[in-house]
Amino acid sequence: MIILKRGRPVRWKPWKPCCCQNYLLTTLINIEYGQKVMNTEQKSTEGAEYSDPPSKARGRLLPWFKGLFSSQNTLKESLDEVIDELVDEESPFGEEERSIIKNTLSFRDKRVDDIMVPRTDIVAVEASSTFEEVMAVFVEGTTSRLPVYRETLDEVIAMVHIKDAFRELAAPEDGAKEKTLSSIQRPLLFVPPSMKLFDLLTKMQATHIHMALVVDEYGGTDGLLTIEDLVEQIVGDIEDEHDEAEEELLRELPGGDLMADARLLIDELEDLLGLDLLPDDQDEDVDTLGGLLFTIAGYIPEVGETIKDKNGLQYEIMEGDARSIKTVLIRRRSNQMSKQDINQSVTS
Repeated sequence: MIILKRGRPVRWKPWKPCCCQNYLLTTLINIEYGQKVMNTEQKSTEGAEYSDPPSKARGRLLPWFKGLFSSQNTLKESLDEVIDELVDEESPFGEEERSIIKNTLSFRDKRVDDIMVPRTDIVAVEASSTFEEVMAVFVEGTTSRLPVYRETLDEVIAMVHIKDAFRELAAPEDGAKEKTLSSIQRPLLFVPPSMKLFDLLTKMQATHIHMALVVDEYGGTDGLLTIEDLVEQIVGDIEDEHDEAEEELLRELPGGDLMADARLLIDELEDLLGLDLLPDDQDEDVDTLGGLLFTIAGYIPEVGETIKDKNGLQYEIMEGDARSIKTVLIRRRSNQMSKQDINQSVTS
């Protein structure tokens, strides 16, 4: 039984419906400055009676907005409560619409390093690559943009877009001019891991550059993301006919144990198991199951090695190499969460 899936981490394609990007950006800005019109709107609706469902929902939302900005509750928490209450036959919002609204509200709290493609999963080409080599990478992969680097990924200098590559390929042959990678290179953004997604979306909209390289305080490459990654945080996964099947990040085995990808987020595993997995003396920033095992062991565990945590869970390394962990078998104690409990937590 598959418990949790996630699409391939490297899916960099252009998001064509620009009107959708503009709509999402406008929505976020409206939420940011909505406080300025709450008092006026509230006065104009006091004592009014509504008969149609949209107006009823609007009449119920406005008092909440009024109290929202005068209380200590956060915007997201208060609006989440309102949206959850609008689950009835008269509500103008469907399940998908409510999900998009909630995602839009939480979008402002997320940082670049929350959703970036990690360095180890970046597909890139070296600046000295021939035009034919670059085309081969495009053909074999599912990416529409590729970072260009010198020697190592810490020296990314530009990006290339598949449209530019095919345009150059289709151009008339010029015997005196050789097709080169430098002729189709485009600039990309360099951003810190702490940058807010909303700020990055605004910057991408303003610069028309839709790929950003995430760099650490020393200038090294941490990860990468595109405008599609940002939009997916609001509308959900965007897949087309070229996307490969989703990878299983977590599934339950017949005996009740779990097979997990080392990239599985710790927060997601903790939610499913109902346990606090991080060590009590944890002082490092750890996000994934692989990072958790590095922290517990104090080194990179080898294939076949078993690590035990404070809850009695045992993690057996099934796949990995000298630099990373790939797949982990999680053995649970008999008094841990039952199969029925996990099914309920997944469907809820």
